[in-house]
Amino acid sequence: MTHDPATIERLYCQLRRIRRVEEEIVRIYPTDKIKSPVHLSIGQEAVAVGVCDNLGPDDILYGTYRGHAIYLAKGGNLDRMMAELYGKQDGLAAGKAGSMHLGDVAAGMIGTSAIVGTTLPLSLGHAFALRRRGSAAIVCVFFGEGAMDEGVFHETANFAALKKLPILFVCENNRYAIYSHVKDRMPEVNLCERAEAYRIPARRIAGGDIFAIRAAAAEAVAAVRAGGGPRFLECETQRWRDHVGPGEDLHIGYRTAADLASWRAGDQNARLAGLLGAAARERIDAEVEAEIARAMDFAEKSPFPAAHTMYDHVYR
Repeated sequence: MTHDPATIERLYCQLRRIRRVEEEIVRIYPTDKIKSPVHLSIGQEAVAVGVCDNLGPDDILYGTYRGHAIYLAKGGNLDRMMAELYGKQDGLAAGKAGSMHLGDVAAGMIGTSAIVGTTLPLSLGHAFALRRRGSAAIVCVFFGEGAMDEGVFHETANFAALKKLPILFVCENNRYAIYSHVKDRMPEVNLCERAEAYRIPARRIAGGDIFAIRAAAAEAVAAVRAGGGPRFLECETQRWRDHVGPGEDLHIGYRTAADLASWRAGDQNARLAGLLGAAARERIDAEVEAEIARAMDFAEKSPFPAAHTMYDHVYR
């Protein structure tokens, strides 16, 4: 299948941007300049980019603590994201939220959470509010397959289906809840069936193909936006790094080198780079590097919050 060159360039730019940002986080993390635990999306970028390419500026996004990729794919501000990771005053939450709690109303990214499944009911409430307001926007909520073991997923799915709310559920199935394989947690890996039990049309996209993810998301977003009620996408993927932090994790023994190598072989960054001409690829790479350098400089130069602001915006 052939793809529009402009689309390939746009998707590659997003994939490259996210990958290089997180590789820089890996490089910087040992210096202790980043004042927050980080959960990296290296290897999972195609899900965020493929889905978010179909969202508009007014659409709403909720996610998990592994949220860098979806924030950037939604058009997030890299300067302020990096300042947040540095714990600096010019960060998205003035340095108080860190990597696991990114939020930026201007980008439509309402929030991420460090607790599994907690953004599901929040996204449901937002979708209900949009329906009551008569808004044309939709809500998209990202979560891992581990969240589908939580009771709140079932409560959320049931109410979303009952009220035909404008919400797209995106399950990033990387198969591991920390180090626990999905087959060790479910008698049968039937994620789409769980959604379909609530009469939510569901689709599984295997292999991490960005074009397949983008096409499935386009269909789902169009259906939700047209008033067809919620949709569910299960996107098979794999993180390359440890559950938390910048390190490798094969020494732990919960997955094999061969399994990870099979996913690395299907890297969508490399695939799309190969679809571009050398001139276009080099131009995009240079633009991405320049943006990252500016963001790192912005974070370095931003001051730490003043001590007297410690209790600002804190409920006491």
